[in-house]
Parts: sequence; structure tokens; C-alpha cells
Amino acid sequence: MQNDSDALLCSLVDTIPASESGRVEALLTGCPTIEIAAGEAYFRNSFDSAPLLVVERGFVVLRASFEQSSRSIVTCEAGPGRIILPPAEEEILSGLVESRLTALSPLVTGELMALPGAAQTLVEQLAASLGEKQENLSNFASARHIVRVRRKLLQLARSYGRVARDGVRIDFPVSHSLLAEMVGSSRETVTRAFDELQRTGFVARSGHSYRLLVSPESIVAATRS
Repeated sequence: MQNDSDALLCSLVDTIPASESGRVEALLTGCPTIEIAAGEAYFRNSFDSAPLLVVERGFVVLRASFEQSSRSIVTCEAGPGRIILPPAEEEILSGLVESRLTALSPLVTGELMALPGAAQTLVEQLAASLGEKQENLSNFASARHIVRVRRKLLQLARSYGRVARDGVRIDFPVSHSLLAEMVGSSRETVTRAFDELQRTGFVARSGHSYRLLVSPESIVAATRS
């Protein structure tokens, strides 16, 4: 579960030794930021030579698509505080909502890695992003689409959910089409799976937002089952 203040600058400054905080804040403040309009496509050349991008606000996805296929796949999704790679040649980046990214240049990345506290936070954030990618890939192992959808909703709730009185909310917009791109299914298949999950009392929907009708404590264990 996430808090609204979870962004990389806050994470670095709050968790590193006081002796590093001024230097880290100066480095990050000097980095360029990119405002991402909801729904617009951004390509690799939108980010110059930055090796790493930090999601400071909003929520973004990376999609891969190929000429020989009419279907695209979400290769990465990220909310505040996550570090991602810029789009590859066959990928586009778009925001589900108005978002802001900070581009870490090779020089800034190297200077942050030279500071022990900042380096530890960077590695932790990169490990979290890598872990989510591995979990995304493992989800494709299931032949049952309802299992893929259920596991993806649990993963999103664990990483970005908000604890509510009656469950865990996923507040950013996740359409059935986007879920289909996340789990490698068709939109129609995802809709059928979601309808079944609603009937069994696992999830409720309000527009493009979801509420998982489970306890927060059960989410981590459930995503590993």
C-alpha cells in the first residue's frame, strides 16, 4: 500500500543520512521534469539520453506493439516513487492520469550512486520495479484468464492500493482494455473474468476504479499464492 507522499525525492531525503540530504536534494532539484498528459504517447526521443525516469506524480504505463500484431502488451506500469527505464524502440509511454516524471541523467545517477544512503534507496526502488516485472511475467504462466485478472488486481492493490473502510481501492483508471493489455488477454475475456470476480464478491467497480473486497493483510499472501 502506498501513501500520497511516496515519491523518490521524499524517499531519498527521508531515508538517507543527514550528511547526504542537501546534496541529494540539490541533485534531484536540478534534474529536468517532464509533464505527461493523460492519454498522450511519448517515445524514446522524448527523454533525451536519460537512463532512468522517476515517477514523481500520477501513473504511467509502457506499451509494446508490433506491426504484425493488432494487440499491444503493457510491459511496465508505475506510480509515484517508482523508477523505470525510458521507452525502448518498440514501446510508447503514456499516462493514465496527468503525471510528472523526473529524468536522471547519467551524471546525476553516478553521483547518487556514489552516496551510500542514496545508492541504497535507488537499489531498493530498482529492485521493487524489477520484482513487479518478474511478477508480471509469472502471471502469464496461468492458462486461466480469471486467475491472471485476479492476480493482477491483487498486485496493483498491493503496490498502489489505498486502504478504505470496506476494502482496498485502486484509484487510478484501469479499463478492461488496459487490464487485457496487462494480462495478455482480449478485452472480452477480461470482461467475462471480471464479471465472475464481481459475482463471487472479490471486487467492486465504480467507473474505471476498483475496490478489492479483501483485507489489506491478505493481499501480500494472496499475490504469492
